[in-house]
Amino acid sequence: MRDTTTKLVRFPAASRSPWWQLGRRLLLAVAILVGTVLLVYLDRDAYRDSAKPGGTIGLSDAIYYTTVTLSTTGYGDIAPATQSARLVNAFVITPARIAFLVLLIGTTLEVLASQGREQFRIARWRKKMDEHVVVIGYGTKGRSAVDLLAGNGVDRERIVVVDPASHAVEDANADGLAVIAGDATRREVLRRAGVDRAEQVIITTSRDDSTVLSTLTVRQLNPDAYIVAAVRESDNVELVKQSGADSVITSSDAVGRLLGISSMSPTLGSVMEDLLTYGQGLEVAERELLVTEVGKQPQQLRDQVIAVARDDKVFRYFDPAVALLARGDRLIVVRPAQELPWAPRPGTHGEDVSDEDE
Repeated sequence: MRDTTTKLVRFPAASRSPWWQLGRRLLLAVAILVGTVLLVYLDRDAYRDSAKPGGTIGLSDAIYYTTVTLSTTGYGDIAPATQSARLVNAFVITPARIAFLVLLIGTTLEVLASQGREQFRIARWRKKMDEHVVVIGYGTKGRSAVDLLAGNGVDRERIVVVDPASHAVEDANADGLAVIAGDATRREVLRRAGVDRAEQVIITTSRDDSTVLSTLTVRQLNPDAYIVAAVRESDNVELVKQSGADSVITSSDAVGRLLGISSMSPTLGSVMEDLLTYGQGLEVAERELLVTEVGKQPQQLRDQVIAVARDDKVFRYFDPAVALLARGDRLIVVRPAQELPWAPRPGTHGEDVSDEDE
């Protein structure tokens, strides 16, 4: 079966196509060939053909002489007979012969080397691609999700984008991401992205039906991956959750609520927009509880705690169930955007977290 991997896996900063290089070099080789034929033909009186009466040569003889000369075959039946023709052969045709051979040999080596490097690069990428993040769809939502992940310490080499659109492939490559060019509802495409080994999958397709199909396929290939999906209509939230998504975000409802809040209270709307905008002002973040914070109330911490995650449940900071923080708790906090959201807390480094082994 023909291997189509190199056509579907796209890496950033890719060099020009080997076939473009091949075409360019062949044109240069033809130019050298034609130029040498013209040079010999215009100076044809300075050459002698031992196989013809009178020794004169014509255009066909010039073509023949050029091809056997540039290919270093050199039968010797046609030869320069004057001093000027010999000098032209020494200082013009000989360098042209060298350039011609370099082009032909270099073209073959370049094509083979380029294909070999690409195959090696893909094989190395597949080998180390494990517990990575797959982002399906690289529109506005997908790009924002990648920027947030990269800004919080996720290496871009651990992020794989799946999108069939050529402009999305180019944008993702320009952002330093590997791309699988194809339809995310197809198993073969998702397998190329390593979905079966992915830790997280973010689905941001432009249509809710595509989101449902992609979610179903991803869940079948990887029962353990954490799947986050975005839908346009709230009516489809339950359907996507039933398809296997762990978390579903309704983009149209979120935008509508933000618009409503901004119309009623511009100040509150600006604060909400600040929280939703990555990299400036305030951030909502999740962090681990420190050993020194065990037994304290959420209101006593330096971070502004708004929720506590305990035993896979989320409690508001005022809930009596989390009146005192316990080992293993995770905190949902509001903090300055300048701090890395997953760091222990602003201004601290290297503290022990509460769920580490003593």
